[in-house]
Amino acid sequence: MPTRRRRLRKNLISGANRGIGYGLASALAARPNTIVFVGARDPAAQTLMDLATKYPNVYPVKLTSADKADNEAAILQIEKIAGQLDVIIADAGIASHLGPLVATPLHAFHEHFQVNTLGTVVLFQAAHTLVLASPAGAPIFAVISSALGSLGRFLSIIATPYGMSKAAAKMLNAELPSLIAMAIEPGWVATDMGNVGAKENNFGLSEAPVKIDDSIAGVLSRIDGATKERSSGKF
Repeated sequence: MPTRRRRLRKNLISGANRGIGYGLASALAARPNTIVFVGARDPAAQTLMDLATKYPNVYPVKLTSADKADNEAAILQIEKIAGQLDVIIADAGIASHLGPLVATPLHAFHEHFQVNTLGTVVLFQAAHTLVLASPAGAPIFAVISSALGSLGRFLSIIATPYGMSKAAAKMLNAELPSLIAMAIEPGWVATDMGNVGAKENNFGLSEAPVKIDDSIAGVLSRIDGATKERSSGKF
């Protein structure tokens, strides 16, 4: 009796050219029966070109955070290639200002909300019809969040614009009953961004404590095991 071929799982990751996004893209690309669209402001970034060369199931797309026209064009490109999406991971983000609140300029808040919050909104608005077209039964829209965006605990890290923007993005819980929407806290990860925060917050750390491979494994276990009842609207 012939073996039934598994359906391709189609993924989109924003901010996939570095850090957690790149780690997720690499891990998913290595899986069988997957297509991975890797979004970045510069789709010709060397990291993405190398990944696409290594894995023929990887497709770089131009995806600028909070740019509506850019996001809509990327989704049209994805639709032509794949028809729909099963999983969207919104990872694009910045943490470009550290310092006490009283000395934080307003433009730092604008910049963080533009990328970390509105970027996620624009991506969701552009892509929601494509992910709802998934025949998987429970497509996923996952936002890579942060413990600094938690409303239930306080961390003494001087990154208020980043924390506020992540808290706002966490409120993007699904209005649509057939979609799993979830925010995932990946840990304080030893990426370029995470290591800067570790060094500048006077904790005596030379780098962030969570290894990127451990973070990626944890994030993907959450996504792989996601259900509407257990995961949607959760942090």
